[in-house]
Formats: sequence, C-alpha cells, structure tokens
Amino acid sequence: MKKTYIARQAVFDRNLDTIGYELFFRDTAENKFPEVDQDIASSKLIIQNHIQSDIQTLCMGKLAFINFTESNLIHKFPLMFDKDLIVIELVGHKKPSANLVKIVSYYHKHGYKIALTEYDLAIHWDVLFPYIDIVKVNIEKINTKRLIPAVARMKTFDISIVAERVETRNQQQTLAEVGFNYFQGYFYHKTEMIEGQTLTTVKTMMMQLLSETSKSVLDFGKVSQIISQDVNLTIGLLKMVNNVSTGANVEINSLRQAATYLGEEKLRQLVAILALSNLTSERADEVCKQALITGRMMETLSTKNHFVSVKEFAFITGLLSSIEVILSMPVAEILKTMPLASPIEKALIANDGVLGELLNLTTAFISDNNENILQLITKQGLSKEIIQQEFLNACKWCQTLELNS
Repeated sequence: MKKTYIARQAVFDRNLDTIGYELFFRDTAENKFPEVDQDIASSKLIIQNHIQSDIQTLCMGKLAFINFTESNLIHKFPLMFDKDLIVIELVGHKKPSANLVKIVSYYHKHGYKIALTEYDLAIHWDVLFPYIDIVKVNIEKINTKRLIPAVARMKTFDISIVAERVETRNQQQTLAEVGFNYFQGYFYHKTEMIEGQTLTTVKTMMMQLLSETSKSVLDFGKVSQIISQDVNLTIGLLKMVNNVSTGANVEINSLRQAATYLGEEKLRQLVAILALSNLTSERADEVCKQALITGRMMETLSTKNHFVSVKEFAFITGLLSSIEVILSMPVAEILKTMPLASPIEKALIANDGVLGELLNLTTAFISDNNENILQLITKQGLSKEIIQQEFLNACKWCQTLELNS
C-alpha cells in the first residue's frame, strides 16, 4: 500500500464563488510539483481521482481542472471522465500544431470543456479559439493591458478568461474591469494537500496484460483472467464500467462480462493508464494476497452442495472481500462506485444470502475463527478436511502467480 498526495486550488468567479478546483499531482507530503514527466503526472491523477477515488467528492461537486499533454489527448485519457465533470487543460505546448488543433476539435465535438494554459498573447493561438472555452493567463508574466486586443478577439467565441497568480483584492477588481471572468491565486485559496491511498500493481501481470491488450483482436477471456489475478486491476476495471454506464442499469456478474461491456477501446485505455502511471511495486500487498486466496477458495467451494447456485459470483466476491481494508473506506461507500450484482453487494456488506454464507465460511476458516468454523462447516454439509485442502490449493495457486517478482 502506498500513500497518494494530490493538491488542489480553487478557481473563483467575480462573486468569489468556487466554480472548480485545479488538481496537481504530488508524490510526497511536500506540497510541490515533483520532478516527473507530465504524461506520468496526468496519468497518476487519473488513477488516483477517478479509478480509485471519487472526483466529485474530491472537487465537492465542482469542475475538476486537469492537465493533459498532447500524448494524453492522443491516447484519449480524458474520455475516462464524464465530460460534465472536468475541464481539459492543455499543457506542454509552445505553439499549436495542426495535430493539436485536430485533437482539440475532437474533444470539443464530444462536449468537453477545454482550457488553454500557458497563453502568451501570440496570435498563433487564435486558431484554437473556435474549440476552447477558457484561456488561463499568468498575470505575473503578462501585462494585462496587452491582453485587451486578445480579449476582444475571444469575445467572438464566448471564451472565458482565468487570471492566475492573483494575490490581492485590488488586483481582482482591476482584472475584472479588463475582462477576466475567473480568478485563481493564493489571495483566494492556497494550494491544499489531500492525502489518500493508492494500490500496488504486480509487474508480471501488468506485462501480461499489456501484451494481451496490444493484440489487434482482444481475447476478453484472457484479459479478464489476467485482471482476475490482481485486486487493483479488478477494482480499476469495475470502476471503469461504472464510469461508462451512467444512466444504465448494469449488473456485473463476472470480470469477463465487465471487460466485454467496457469494450476494446476503453479497456486498452485502462491498461495504458495503469502502465504509464507506473503503479507498480516490488512486493505484492499481503492483503491483496489474502483476497486472492479467498476468491480462489470461494470459487472451488462453489462447486459443492447448494453453493453451486452462486458459482458465477464466487471468485469476484472473494477478490473484493478485502476492499474495505485496501481502500480504507466503508465497504458500503465503496460499492456505490461499483456496478455489482445484488447478491455480491449483499454478501460483501452483510454476509447475506447463499453467497454471504460462502464468504463467511471461507473468511472464518482463513482467519482461523475456531468459534464459528466448525458450526459453519457442519451447517453446509462439508468437512474440515475438504476446507483445509481447498485452502492449501488456493495458497499454492496464489504462489504460482509469482506475486513477488
């Protein structure tokens, strides 16, 4: 388990009402941008705030301003987000290339709000005006009087202007007269740090997944099999399904169904982000190992007696059994962001139903809860020897995954 650090700074309108927050990647508790490639920084923000967290909560229901490089845009990373939740901030450009114009027009047609940052008054930026919604201006670098002709040209396209590095109320009032619509700076809101948790990803599995998703035709069965061997990937996949199923009543019964529902393009995007963000570690988290063993054990036990009725749900339920510990959040809150079938939700939240009985039996045995285990085994018409053997088989299976490589 690793800690994550995200900084945010509010963007205000003329009435000092917050319209959104710009998000900044941090890799330590020290509130400064690390020496890291911008592509990686953007990818990490996507992972931390969208796949493993809730961007609406982080930004308190306001817009999230997120930096995207041209490479991020080409790989369609912004499509991971609801277009109504984010503003795409263009970064890393000294002048607009023909390719950038084409890319920006693509996101504009898809309804995304786009902000041009690092604006230096050069007239060559005007080619982007038909496709952007916001221009951000660093007032420490640009004399605002020189901005007046550009403001006149922007009005034709109904572009709003954000003043960055605003330090005093007098500055804000003067800038409003010039034509600025929004304001950002320490006078209003110092950049604040938000600490969270991120999950580790096993290198060997990521390499397998990258290899499989690089093929011209995806084998959803193989992809879902690889994903099923890592809790982090499972959580990421399920959250992605939730992101693209807005307004649809989708109940996921298996990882293969989730991968198929997501489709080739978005599944490839998920893998690209996970790889680029470099969410890897030398050792797999022990909690994740236990979740794998639980899932495998539940899968094999579901072939016995009346557990057969929940066989299709068994593995994914066990895999998610430690999610509360992994994400340090109440399981009921976590499951709000995951489109799971009702039996899985009931089992994870309250050990309810046949699936809940199977989960209770498995976890009681693994945790060596001797007070309940004999009663549970007898109730299900099983023997302790059978349970013990399935536990050993699950442990051996987990070892074959080479989680420490």
